[in-house]
Amino acid sequence: MRLAVTYDVSDDANRRRVYRTLQRYGAWRQYSVFEVDVSKTERVKLEDELAEQINEKDGDRVRIYRLCESCLSDITDLGTEPPDDQSNVI
Repeated sequence: MRLAVTYDVSDDANRRRVYRTLQRYGAWRQYSVFEVDVSKTERVKLEDELAEQINEKDGDRVRIYRLCESCLSDITDLGTEPPDDQSNVI
Protein backbone atom coordinates (compact mmCIF):
# COMPACT_ATOMS: atom_id res chain seq x y z
CA MET A 1 0.00 0.00 0.00
CA ARG A 2 1.21 3.52 -0.77
CA LEU A 3 1.15 6.04 2.05
CA ALA A 4 1.86 9.74 2.35
CA VAL A 5 3.39 10.46 5.74
CA THR A 6 3.68 13.98 7.13
CA TYR A 7 5.28 15.00 10.38
CA ASP A 8 5.70 18.01 12.61
CA VAL A 9 8.33 17.32 15.28
CA SER A 10 9.78 20.10 17.42
CA ASP A 11 12.90 18.45 18.87
CA ASP A 12 15.83 18.25 16.43
CA ALA A 13 17.00 14.81 17.59
CA ASN A 14 13.50 13.34 17.37
CA ARG A 15 12.96 14.94 13.95
CA ARG A 16 16.21 13.34 12.69
CA ARG A 17 15.05 9.93 13.95
CA VAL A 18 11.66 10.32 12.27
CA TYR A 19 13.32 11.42 9.02
CA ARG A 20 15.78 8.50 9.03
CA THR A 21 13.05 6.00 9.85
CA LEU A 22 10.89 7.22 6.99
CA GLN A 23 13.91 7.24 4.67
CA ARG A 24 14.27 3.47 5.25
CA TYR A 25 10.68 2.93 4.11
CA GLY A 26 10.27 5.31 1.21
CA ALA A 27 11.01 8.49 -0.68
CA TRP A 28 11.33 12.01 0.68
CA ARG A 29 9.03 14.30 -1.34
CA GLN A 30 9.32 17.67 0.38
CA TYR A 31 9.88 19.11 3.82
CA SER A 32 8.30 16.77 6.36
CA VAL A 33 6.57 14.67 3.67
CA PHE A 34 7.42 11.14 2.58
CA GLU A 35 5.77 8.61 0.29
CA VAL A 36 6.23 5.02 1.33
CA ASP A 37 5.18 1.73 -0.20
CA VAL A 38 4.64 -0.87 2.54
CA SER A 39 2.76 -4.04 3.36
CA LYS A 40 0.16 -4.08 6.14
CA THR A 41 2.72 -5.62 8.49
CA GLU A 42 5.33 -3.00 7.60
CA ARG A 43 2.79 -0.24 8.18
CA VAL A 44 2.18 -1.45 11.72
CA LYS A 45 5.93 -1.63 12.35
CA LEU A 46 6.42 1.86 10.88
CA GLU A 47 3.64 3.34 13.02
CA ASP A 48 5.13 1.71 16.15
CA GLU A 49 8.59 3.10 15.36
CA LEU A 50 7.26 6.59 14.73
CA ALA A 51 5.16 6.58 17.89
CA GLU A 52 8.31 5.89 19.91
CA GLN A 53 10.17 8.78 18.28
CA ILE A 54 7.74 11.62 18.89
CA ASN A 55 6.76 13.47 22.04
CA GLU A 56 3.07 14.31 22.26
CA LYS A 57 3.72 16.69 25.16
CA ASP A 58 5.79 18.85 22.79
CA GLY A 59 2.95 18.90 20.27
CA ASP A 60 4.64 16.46 17.88
CA ARG A 61 2.40 14.91 15.24
CA VAL A 62 2.63 12.35 12.48
CA ARG A 63 -0.19 12.02 9.98
CA ILE A 64 -0.51 9.08 7.59
CA TYR A 65 -2.68 9.11 4.47
CA ARG A 66 -3.35 6.01 2.43
CA LEU A 67 -3.08 6.71 -1.29
CA CYS A 68 -5.38 4.46 -3.32
CA GLU A 69 -4.27 3.17 -6.73
CA SER A 70 -6.58 5.52 -8.61
CA CYS A 71 -5.27 8.45 -6.53
CA LEU A 72 -1.68 7.80 -7.60
CA SER A 73 -2.41 8.73 -11.18
CA ASP A 74 -3.95 12.03 -9.99
CA ILE A 75 -0.85 13.32 -8.18
CA THR A 76 0.33 16.66 -9.53
CA ASP A 77 3.65 18.29 -8.70
CA LEU A 78 3.90 22.07 -9.07
CA GLY A 79 6.90 24.29 -8.53
CA THR A 80 10.57 23.52 -8.18
CA GLU A 81 12.33 20.27 -7.48
CA PRO A 82 12.42 19.16 -3.83
CA PRO A 83 15.25 20.66 -1.77
CA ASP A 84 18.40 18.58 -1.34
CA ASP A 85 18.22 15.60 0.97
CA GLN A 86 20.01 17.19 3.92
CA SER A 87 18.45 20.65 4.01
CA ASN A 88 15.67 19.80 6.48
CA VAL A 89 17.70 17.56 8.77
CA ILE A 90 19.41 19.39 11.58
